[in-house]
Amino acid sequence: MKDVKLITLDPGHFHAALVQKEMHPGVARQVHVYAPLGPDLLAHLARIAGFNARRDNPTVWELEVHTGPDVLQRLLRERPGNVLILSGRNRDKIGYIQAAVEAGLNVLADKPWVIRAEDLPRLRAVLAAADAKGLIACDIMTERYEVTSILQRELVNDAETFGTPLPGTEAEPGVFMESVHYLSKTVAGALLRRPPWFFDTTQQGEGLTDVGTHLVDLIPWILFPGQALDPDRELRIVAAKRWPTPLTAADFQKVTGEASFPAELASAVKDGRLDYYCNTQVSYTIRGVHAELNVLWDFEAAPGAGDTHLAVVRGSRARVEVRQDKEEGYRPELYVVPNAAGDRGAIQTALERKVAGLRKDFAGVGLEVQDGRFRVVIPDAYRVGHEAHFGEVARQFLRYLEKPAALPAWEKPNMLAKYRVTTEGVRLAQERQRA
Repeated sequence: MKDVKLITLDPGHFHAALVQKEMHPGVARQVHVYAPLGPDLLAHLARIAGFNARRDNPTVWELEVHTGPDVLQRLLRERPGNVLILSGRNRDKIGYIQAAVEAGLNVLADKPWVIRAEDLPRLRAVLAAADAKGLIACDIMTERYEVTSILQRELVNDAETFGTPLPGTEAEPGVFMESVHYLSKTVAGALLRRPPWFFDTTQQGEGLTDVGTHLVDLIPWILFPGQALDPDRELRIVAAKRWPTPLTAADFQKVTGEASFPAELASAVKDGRLDYYCNTQVSYTIRGVHAELNVLWDFEAAPGAGDTHLAVVRGSRARVEVRQDKEEGYRPELYVVPNAAGDRGAIQTALERKVAGLRKDFAGVGLEVQDGRFRVVIPDAYRVGHEAHFGEVARQFLRYLEKPAALPAWEKPNMLAKYRVTTEGVRLAQERQRA
C-alpha cells in the first residue's frame, strides 16, 4: 500500500495522538478527524498541535476536523482515508471496528478491543472479516517494544540459561506479573486530564480488561514465541478478584477538572468517595503453565516514581525477571536468578554466550555479576520510553500494510485468547464478589 491516509475516530484517549507523535514515510500529512465537539476532541487537537510546534523534530500534520452528530456514519459515507485510528471509549469500540472493517478500512486500534465476555463472538467475526477482505486489523501492543521485554523473551527461550518453563501451581505460579499505574500523571510534558467517563468501568473497563491486556499479551509472546494458541482448549481461568481505588472529590477534580462527580457515576459514590474498580487479580493456566497477574491503580506516584512493572518467569534452571521499582530507580531492569547455587557457573557461561550473540542487534549490551543473580546491562540508547513505542507500533503496522503476508498467522488466534482471559477474568471476579 503506497498511499496511507489516516482517519481518527472519536479520540477519547491520548494514545490516539501518540500514534502521530512522529511522521512516517508513505503516510499522508493530512489526517481526517471525526468526533463530537467536546473536551476529548479539543484535547486531541492540542496534543497534535504540540507535536507540530515542538522545537526538536516537529511534525507537520494537517488535520481536517469533522464534528457534529453521527460522526461514525459520516466517516463511513465519506471515507477520506484507508486506515482508521481508534483509542478510548472501549465499550463501543468493537462496534466501530466492525463497521470500519465492513467498509473496507484497515484498523489500528488501541487496547482493549472488548471489555465484556459477551463481545468475544463479535471479535472473532471482525477478525474473520478482515482476513476475508485482505485488511490489516491490529491492536496496539506497545509492551512488545520495551527492550527489557524483548531481552527477557530472548533469555527465557535460551535453554542453557533458563531451562524449560516450570508449570508452577496456583500458590507458586510459573509466571507472575504485576503492573501499577497512576491516575494522576504527566504525558507529553503536560498534566494528563482524564475525561470523567474514564472512571465509568462499564465504559473504560476494569483493570484486567484495560491495561492488563498488555500483561496477558506478553505471557504467550514470551513463553511460546511464534506459536498460535487455541483459546478454547489451552486456557483455563482458575480464580479472580477485584477491588476499588477510592477517590475523593478533590482527587477527581485534579485529574478531570470537574468540580464534582457526574450523575453517571452516582451508583459508585459512597460517603463522598468514588469506588473506582480498577484493580484485578487473576490466576489462570496457559498450556498447563500457571500464571498470576496483579493489575493495580493508585492515585499518584511518589516524587520521582512512576508506573511500575514486574515480570517473573520461572524456569527449570533459573528465573528471568524484569523489575521496575525504587531499587532500580523506577526504570525496568532485567535479572537472571539461578535456582541452585551449584548451577551458577554454568548459567553465567551460558549467559555470557547469549549476551555476546545479542550484541548483533543490541550493541553494548552487557552482563553484571551481582550477589546471587546477574543483571543484564542495557545501554540508555535502547531505553526510549513508553511514548516512543507508539512510533514503533505504527512502523510495524505500516510494514504489514505494505506486505500483508508478513502479518504472523498467530496474531489473530492469540488476540482471541488474550481477550478471553481479560474479559472472562473480570466476569469471574464480579461473580465471586456478588456470591
